[in-house]
Amino acid sequence: MKKLNVLYIILLGIILTNCGDTKKGENSIFTIDNSAFKPFYTAKDVLKVGVLNPNSKTIDSIVYYINDIKIFTGKGNAALDFPFNNQKLGYQNIKALVYFGGDSSEATARVELVSDIEPKLLKYAVVNTYPHDVKSFTEGLEFYKDTLYESTGLKGSSYIRKYDYKTGEIYKQIDLDSAYFGEGITILNNKIYQLTWEQKTGFIYNVNTFKLEKKFTYSKEIEGWGMTNDGKSIFHTDGTEKVWTLNPSTQKLESNVNVYSGNSKIKKINELEYINGKIYTNIWLKDAIAVFNPLNGAVEGVLDLSKLRKELKSSTAEALNGIAYNPKTKTIFVTGKNWDKMFEIKISE
Repeated sequence: MKKLNVLYIILLGIILTNCGDTKKGENSIFTIDNSAFKPFYTAKDVLKVGVLNPNSKTIDSIVYYINDIKIFTGKGNAALDFPFNNQKLGYQNIKALVYFGGDSSEATARVELVSDIEPKLLKYAVVNTYPHDVKSFTEGLEFYKDTLYESTGLKGSSYIRKYDYKTGEIYKQIDLDSAYFGEGITILNNKIYQLTWEQKTGFIYNVNTFKLEKKFTYSKEIEGWGMTNDGKSIFHTDGTEKVWTLNPSTQKLESNVNVYSGNSKIKKINELEYINGKIYTNIWLKDAIAVFNPLNGAVEGVLDLSKLRKELKSSTAEALNGIAYNPKTKTIFVTGKNWDKMFEIKISE
């Protein structure tokens, strides 16, 4: 338990959620029986759901839904046993559609599914230290074909550039219009995808020419923070605990996972990097990286990088932000907003 507490201290700022927070349907005919509901559920649990029938109606059948997906249909006042082993973390919305006497009525409730994984405290070794443009308000960092790409924020100072990280020589750069606050980038199929913060606007560029190919609007009312991809889909953060999946062809936000460490949501998730099936993420204002499973949102590891700040000379250095994996060297490059250095590190348990 001591180890787990250390991890929570590293990720200070996690917002503890309210226990259970079940809510009953507003109709007065049937309600979900939540008398045995637990404050939190994990993947090992089975949720038992039944319907209360205070008016003793003759029930013909019940259809149960979890997160609007039909799970089970049973005759009479049937109950549901629902295993959580394949569910994403977060609130699970329960609905029972009850048919009786030629009519129907709904009853609803929700429970919270949290992580039962104890995150590992990861270690790192600094392999190399490189200069970093102290004027760069880093929002995105990514390797593509052995070249480092970086995006920055602040209106009037936002750009994307590719450069030699050893010398700082800039190969190519494109500046954003001063109306936009640049955010994260990711590169997929020879295209650079870029987010903006509050403008709900994204851009797609040709990776070779930096020519703008398309401008798109977010399909949800969210902000743009960090990006990464797994070779097929793009992952997009919005400053909350949610990580969205974006279809690179349509630019539509199709689904999301909620990131949890234990029973706590990890909010303010920022820059992302997909590495060997896991996602590494910066957390705004924290000098730490959380490693989570993109399939369910469970944090599996934590990397405390607070000692790197002591190596900086910049008096204007802000939050750690920027994670780039170099598959050729199998090392990770990290930096921050207005940091004067970038660090190449190797990670171990």
